[in-house]
Amino acid sequence: MNKFVSHSLTRDGYRGYNPEIYTNLPSAMGGGGEMAEGNGELLDDINQKADDRGDGERTEDYPKLLEYGLDKKVAGKLDEIYKTGKLAHAELDERALDALKEFPVDGALNVLGQFLESNLEHVSNKSAYLCGVMKTYRQKSRASQQGVPTPAPAVQVKGPDEDKIKKILERTGYTLDVTTGQRKYGGPPPNWEGNVPGNGCEVFCGKIPKDMFEDELIPLFENCGTIWDLRLMMDPMTGTNRGYAFVTFTNRDAAINAVRQLDNHEIKPGKCLKINISVPNLRLFVGNIPKSKGKDEILEEFGKLTAGLYEVIIYSSPDDKKKNRGFCFLEYDSHKAASLAKRRLGTGRIKVWGCDIIVDWADPQEEPDEQTMSKVKVLYVRNLTQDVSEDKLKEQFEQYGKVERVKKIKDYAFIHFEDRDSAVEAMRGLNGKEIGASNIEVSLAKPPSDKKKKEEILRARERRMMQMMQTRPGLVGNLSPTHPSMMSMPPMRLPSARMPLRTPMPREYVVGKRKFDGGHQNPADVKRRYPSGLIGNGGSWGSLPLPQQPLGTNGEQWYMDTFSAWS
Repeated sequence: MNKFVSHSLTRDGYRGYNPEIYTNLPSAMGGGGEMAEGNGELLDDINQKADDRGDGERTEDYPKLLEYGLDKKVAGKLDEIYKTGKLAHAELDERALDALKEFPVDGALNVLGQFLESNLEHVSNKSAYLCGVMKTYRQKSRASQQGVPTPAPAVQVKGPDEDKIKKILERTGYTLDVTTGQRKYGGPPPNWEGNVPGNGCEVFCGKIPKDMFEDELIPLFENCGTIWDLRLMMDPMTGTNRGYAFVTFTNRDAAINAVRQLDNHEIKPGKCLKINISVPNLRLFVGNIPKSKGKDEILEEFGKLTAGLYEVIIYSSPDDKKKNRGFCFLEYDSHKAASLAKRRLGTGRIKVWGCDIIVDWADPQEEPDEQTMSKVKVLYVRNLTQDVSEDKLKEQFEQYGKVERVKKIKDYAFIHFEDRDSAVEAMRGLNGKEIGASNIEVSLAKPPSDKKKKEEILRARERRMMQMMQTRPGLVGNLSPTHPSMMSMPPMRLPSARMPLRTPMPREYVVGKRKFDGGHQNPADVKRRYPSGLIGNGGSWGSLPLPQQPLGTNGEQWYMDTFSAWS
């Protein structure tokens, strides 16, 4: 019998006697000598009914739960968890209690049951962990109601080898902190007296087998240098990892060494890791804003809603009097600020100028090296008005050398030169000059990118959109996995007078942020339209290239797409 619950089978001794329960007690006990058989089931039934009524023996915290407003059954279930020692009342904050109070009773009981079954050995913030369990349960419930299939793990999840983890922690003195979204090892190392690692010390580790945990990854990365921390991203919907992790080293040399040693390392038969230096993502895409708003208005409005915003990027067509195309890019002074902004703006509860906005991260891209760019002899020209023809462009650019061909698409064009020197001279001579009714911008076009990488980015974006649809039911029916970002965006590299915003990095790694065409650029994409419910006023976001990529090491702006489809 549960040591916390003490019942007597006599009516006088049983606290909270209820005649309804005891009506058939004598016959159930079988009279004089037949009470042994089935007696345990009767007692369990009595205990269960007593617990359902909340009048069994409870901890001293049970009245506090009732006083807080929790349902009696929910309070009883939570009190049972207190008794196991896995959770103390003092470890729960108001956020978790409020969330439990708002949950339907059956849902709250299921959540608490899942929490009780969880391995909490390395969970430092159990209140936040419980909130994470509730969030996952809510997402699954909404997905089920909307007919969206819930992701299922492709592999049987066994969890990490706890013996291995224990030995690693004992050997290194590091800590392990587990939440529903990640498993974090270290940070900082024990007795660390140096500086916090800066830019270039963190690597991104992709293509991790979904059933792998930190007990297998830590020894691998330890061979490259001293680990500051390792963060394995987890999918609470499936219990598997998300296929990627971030490893921060105490210095840049160790990070570069990890890229050299472990990129394409076969960690399991047929499973190779992808390692590159990680650059913090500072930029967000925001869609469905009024086209009548200018840069200063957007900066002021989003500055009120989020902290750390310092730059807004908008684009409009030279032939269009509207101030923007229904979207903008917000750049923040740190990844943490951008992450908090995304979390706040992406809840669906915040309307901007009365509009339901769409928020997403910028996607990674590969920056071509200087050797590759040194061979480019194609220019990208933007901000062209309709009256500027291909013949007029050829006439202007041929002043600097022989032009092989010109291809204009709406308000931008590609100029193919016979030699690179002529292309560079034309870029320097004509950038910012007035042609037609506007000042044009001229840059080097970026060479073709790896199609496979583009497709991987597209799939990642589709997964994010599915998650957004599950957490924001109002978007379902208005959005598709193609997302507003699936618009065409030609390549370019803008000459920029300003210096890089971040410390220049070594050139042996992949950097970048969002690219917008989804890896399927073709001329037909230029005329792609979007549902009126998606963009708001029935308009299209168009095809103008967007300056959303991070500054390169030489202070020039990069664009993800290529000119190969237009050549």
